[in-house]
Parts: sequence; structure tokens; C-alpha cells
Amino acid sequence: MEKLYRTHSRLVAATNLKFKRYLAEKIDWNNHLIIIKGAKGVGKTTLILQHIKEKFSINTKALYTTLDNVWFATHSLLELAEYHYTHGGTHLFLDEVHKYNNWQQEVKNIYDSYPNFNVVITGSSMLKLEESIVADLSRRCRVYTLEGMSFREFLKLENIADLPIITLNDIVKNHVEIATEITSKVKVLGHFDNYIKYGYYPFYKQEGDGFYDRLQLVVSAIIESEIPAMNHVEYATIVKARQLVGVMSELPPMTLNISSLCTTLQTSRNNLLKIIDLLDKAAIFRRLYSQNQGFKALNKPEKILFHNTNLIFALSSKSEIGTSRETFFASQLSVLHQLTMPEMGDFVVNNKFTFEVGGKGKKFKQIKNIEDSFVVSDNTDIGFANKIPLWIFGIMY
Repeated sequence: MEKLYRTHSRLVAATNLKFKRYLAEKIDWNNHLIIIKGAKGVGKTTLILQHIKEKFSINTKALYTTLDNVWFATHSLLELAEYHYTHGGTHLFLDEVHKYNNWQQEVKNIYDSYPNFNVVITGSSMLKLEESIVADLSRRCRVYTLEGMSFREFLKLENIADLPIITLNDIVKNHVEIATEITSKVKVLGHFDNYIKYGYYPFYKQEGDGFYDRLQLVVSAIIESEIPAMNHVEYATIVKARQLVGVMSELPPMTLNISSLCTTLQTSRNNLLKIIDLLDKAAIFRRLYSQNQGFKALNKPEKILFHNTNLIFALSSKSEIGTSRETFFASQLSVLHQLTMPEMGDFVVNNKFTFEVGGKGKKFKQIKNIEDSFVVSDNTDIGFANKIPLWIFGIMY
């Protein structure tokens, strides 16, 4: 038991408070049971350790541990909770929970058995956490999702600029003034190119030239380990998931043709949709549904994009610029807003704003008669009227 407390103290002492993710200020840490989801490598562990360092300093009321620690080979989570609670502990932070058998049941027992005792849970398997929340803990916990870094956060981490968060309404109304002010201090386009390639995952700082190798390993671990750990997933599904990721890494953004993909992968429609669902929940893909088909749209997504642009550069030998533009836009807007596919244009946001995403010379032809419609232009530092620079949508969280 003492080893767990010593490890906790070392990790907290080594935690840097200089850069904090956007979610740190949004979590209500007073909730009895908190689950923090997020893709591998987006900074969930650091988020927790920073909170402990700020809130508890070196006192023993809080304890952070990973449930893959060798201590749990001969001891249970319930033992740990009992000891921590009876020795004055008030907060228990549990990482890598999916690596501990039956953690859901033991967490429920802790929740029900210890008054005024707070538990925070996270893990690197989005699929297992999602499954457990739906099946066992949905009525007890408060769930937060930590997304990868925004362009705004990237600029801050790189010590280039510390910009305030800008809302979508501010962007569509005042993007010229906002962009003019920011670009008078920061030459954003070069930094934006870097962000697109490697700025979504904070661990790029540690990996350097090995960043793409690490990201490829993350994707492989999801396909080879996390998907097989799900119930009712056959080996053939794993093979098809690997093939689908390879196929999608070489394609431009397009309306999804399920029949064509089924033929390419030699699999059934139901199995293909199941694979897409798993890869979406694992934060490798992002599904987009039609704006106008109601419940029918839920049967089939209209478009699949990679979850973020870094995945494109890590997995594809030829990064299609149109794919990168749409992927960036979707990754930034979907954090706080609802995205769907319209009949005309590329995206509808919150069933109100229509956006057509393209290069510097993109025109309004496709959306010229649509109310509240905008062209989103890449390689543009400052827009004009209803033409908005792409990079500015990265300042929203």
C-alpha cells in the first residue's frame, strides 16, 4: 500500500502546471463519481495529476493510481478504497481502469458504500469505457470527454500566443476584426500547417520525429487489442477494420458509398456499419449524418472522416488537402456543436449555419442562395464578408 502512495507523490511532484487543457475549468470536481473519456494520448492523466497538485498539494486526502499496477495482482480495488477512506482519504483517482477485471462492479460498490468519498475514473480504452458507462454506471456518474488539442491550445503550448476562446457566433459575425487583431501579432498560417500535421496530441512534444510511429502504434493497439476486447467481435471484424482504415487513408472526402465499400472489403453491410461504429467510438473515424433524413439517417452515415488531421498524416502516404481541410473543421466544431451534412455545401452546424470548405480561391457558387451560408477558406489569414479563414475555427476551445 505504501508503494502506491509513494508513486502518487512522485507523479504529482513531477507534474507541470504551466499548460492546462481546456477541460480543466469545465469539470465539476465535486461530483461523487466522474468519468473522463478521451482518445489515447490527449492528456487525461496529466489533467488529473494537475488537479491533484493544485487542489491537494502533498496531503494524503487524494490518491492517484493506475489499475494496471502490480499491486492489484494480489489486492482488490475495494481493499484500496477501504484503506484510503478509513485513513482520512476523500478522493480516489483511478487510471487505466479497463485493465482491471470487474472494475465496474467494484466502483459501484465504492459509490454506494462510502459517503462523502469522490472517485474519478479514466482509461485509455474509449470503447471499454463507453460500454461500461452505458451498461453499468450511467445513472451514477458524470461523464466528460477530453478532446485533442485545439489550434488555440497548440499556440499556447508552443509559447506562440495565449488567445481567448472565441464562440461560433463571434466568428460568423466578427471574423474579419478577430483575424485582423490576431494576425497583427502572430503569423498564423505557418503555425497552422504545423498543427495540422502534429498538433492534436500533446505527446508530440515528447516524441519528436517518432510522433507518427507512436500514433500508428496507438491505432494498431485500438484495432488489435481494444476492438477484440469488446463483446461479440469476431476476428474477421478486426481484419476488416484494419483494411477499412487503410482504404480510408487513401481517399478524398466523399459521400459514403456503403455498397462500394462492402465490395472492396468483401464484407456485409451490417458488419461494415458495425466496424465504422467501433472506429468512431474509438476516435479513429468521425461519422457525419444527413441533415434531412431524420431517424433514417442513423442507419447510415453520409460521410466518414478521420477523427483529426494528425491521423491522416500518420496513416496516409498521400495526404489529400481536401480531406485535411474538412477533417480539421469537423474536429474543431464537433467539440461544442452539432454537425450534419446538407444537400448543398459541406457542413451544417447546429441546423443553422451552412459551410463550404475549400482553398483560397473557393467561390460561393454551391451555397449562394442559402441563408446563413459561408465559405471557409484555407491558406487565408484574413477573410472578407462571408468568406472565413479556416484556421480561425481552431480558436473555439
